[in-house]
Amino acid sequence: MSGTERDLVGYGAVPPHARWPGGARVAVSLVLNYEEGGERSVLEGDDGSEGYLHEIVGAPPVAGGRDLNVESMFAYGARAGFWRVHRTLSAHGVPLTVFAVGRALERNPDAARAMGAAGWEVAGHGWRWIDYREVPEEAERADIARTVETIGRLTGRRPVGWYTGRTSPRTRRLVAEEGGFLYDSDDYSDDLPFYAAAGGRPHLVVPYGLDANDFKFLIVHGFTTADDMLAYLVDTYDTLHAEGADRPRMMSVGLHCRIIGRPGRIRALDGFLRHVAQLGGGWVATREQIARHWLATHPPD
Repeated sequence: MSGTERDLVGYGAVPPHARWPGGARVAVSLVLNYEEGGERSVLEGDDGSEGYLHEIVGAPPVAGGRDLNVESMFAYGARAGFWRVHRTLSAHGVPLTVFAVGRALERNPDAARAMGAAGWEVAGHGWRWIDYREVPEEAERADIARTVETIGRLTGRRPVGWYTGRTSPRTRRLVAEEGGFLYDSDDYSDDLPFYAAAGGRPHLVVPYGLDANDFKFLIVHGFTTADDMLAYLVDTYDTLHAEGADRPRMMSVGLHCRIIGRPGRIRALDGFLRHVAQLGGGWVATREQIARHWLATHPPD
């Protein structure tokens, strides 16, 4: 993500044995992106409305004004979608990691308290749900600090993980320099955690994924029905489960309140969790749990 060199080799043909707890073949990381209320809006001083990841696919943002339709679609995620996801996960008794935008969390403290009460990990996802590539370094640094403070105050625990998504070239270094993070997830390049150099020392990366991700409901040629997403999740898990007989892997599942939280889509999450439980061999864990396991089992050289 940062620097001029790209690592296209990674672990090569023989990755390390993950040694997941209980002999699990697959570590399953469920991630809920909580962004509603942190998106672009002239109410927040932006130059236009949000134009990304909403139900009117391809509609351009409103320059210099509000798009009330888009605002209400995002509001659905906070008002209704979040609670539908919360009920589904509670029914299955599984944990997840929240990638929480600080401003969004601040605007719905009830959701923040529910995350903490459920024992979910809440990781930082930027102060605003914006592209940080053009944000000045000191402003990005300040946003990281502000997000840390907000998550700690609202959930009762400071974040130990970070995912910006639309990063700047400085993001990983700033996260490492902050000093309180175990890992970041601004990477999509592997099926296992790995170390990268950042801030002058080894820094753990717990990679994320955009393939097994509900955002594909809101892009052209993506998922159309819950069955589409469910089939892809099941195929992914089954492949990793088979490979895990020799070398255990990790699977990331990306979720959004305003997307998977819709009644016509939630069955994909419910069905996938039922499949994992029936087939077995899965360790459904937070990214913090995965990071702590990797740091203890495969410490940096």
